[in-house]
Amino acid sequence: MRYQGPLLTKPGADALLAARDAGEPTWTGSLDLGRGIGEAGLAPNDWEWRGKRYPYPGKLKERTIYWWDGEGFEPVSRYAGSLIKLVPTEWNSPTFEIDGIKMLPTSKESPLDDARRKVALIQPMGKRVLDTCGGLGYFAACCLDAGVASIQSFEKNEDVLWLRTLNPWSPDPAASDGRLRLTHADVSQAIATLPDASFDALLHDPPRFGIAGELYSQLFYDQLARVLKRGGRLFHYTGSPNKLTSGRDVPREVARRLEKAGFRAELALDGVLATRR
Repeated sequence: MRYQGPLLTKPGADALLAARDAGEPTWTGSLDLGRGIGEAGLAPNDWEWRGKRYPYPGKLKERTIYWWDGEGFEPVSRYAGSLIKLVPTEWNSPTFEIDGIKMLPTSKESPLDDARRKVALIQPMGKRVLDTCGGLGYFAACCLDAGVASIQSFEKNEDVLWLRTLNPWSPDPAASDGRLRLTHADVSQAIATLPDASFDALLHDPPRFGIAGELYSQLFYDQLARVLKRGGRLFHYTGSPNKLTSGRDVPREVARRLEKAGFRAELALDGVLATRR
């Protein structure tokens, strides 16, 4: 179920408290990470938003998003062997971190705009698309905006799926007119169940090689080639790992393996763009 309550960051909470301290009856701003603007009714001891009342938050941390869990405002984070956390950005649409490692690029543009440039490479309009590692769903959101016919998205991490229910920038499968199907599964195993040539285009945004080497394997790339129609496009995000420290040229390794699997591959943006031969 999607979360419908307020989301607070330190700047937003500071503005809310400043309005209260100034004796203002209302505060106008965003309580959904910039997706929209609303009005909160202010009283001395609590405030009202969308027909519900909330206590004023205590001291909030930078680089943290807070949600109302029914008892108090808590960070949008979970720990289950590793710490996973939704993190605000200057672009409104958040990124997320696992054990402090940022999962999406945000230094030059919003993670949603970054996804939009990559999705454009596969030209999703009217196509059936496989999104192997759904993450926060920004690839899927861009495909939906671009008129995709359908998109099948897999996400292995249950905690990432939980982040999606709280992130207003993540697409809601229930509001996609059936075009987005999100499955909680490990795509390295689930891909074997997909029919041959069942997709027109693919998006592959795996965790870095050291975490999920199976998603960079020749066996997995052979499966990607199997489920993609001839002439179909694949964008494979690799990032730009430092060759001096890693001793590897991951993008070119990926391109070679994709060529062996039956693709024509070239480096593009921060990954590899390939076409099924």
